[in-house]
Amino acid sequence: QVQLVESGGDLVHPGGSLRLSCTTSGFPSKYFAIAWFRQAPGKEREGVSCITPNGQNTFYSVAVQGRFTTSRDNFGNTVYLQMNSLRPEDTADYHCHSVGTECSETILRGAVLAFNDWGQGTQVTVSS
Repeated sequence: QVQLVESGGDLVHPGGSLRLSCTTSGFPSKYFAIAWFRQAPGKEREGVSCITPNGQNTFYSVAVQGRFTTSRDNFGNTVYLQMNSLRPEDTADYHCHSVGTECSETILRGAVLAFNDWGQGTQVTVSS
């Protein structure tokens, strides 16, 4: 059974940091690009970041560029999202999902429209 389980969300003050984890099982995730998405209350889901199977290429949305960093472990089974300089507007439910083998804004937008098998996600709340 294909599973991607998100963890690491928490309540943090503005300017703080969090590291989210996406643990995969049931499929050879090291051969797939893995992306992070988020959905804030009342807003559409949006792509945040993406990392290619070999970890050499990454993509970030404009909203998080320079503050968030995605990486994956040597086995490729776990993908991380390091979030620094968090802002209240980063508050959202964060999800990860495989998106093929490449990363781009177009691919992430397509994933938002096409996928309906989102996991439980992990809640990030940025508030003072």
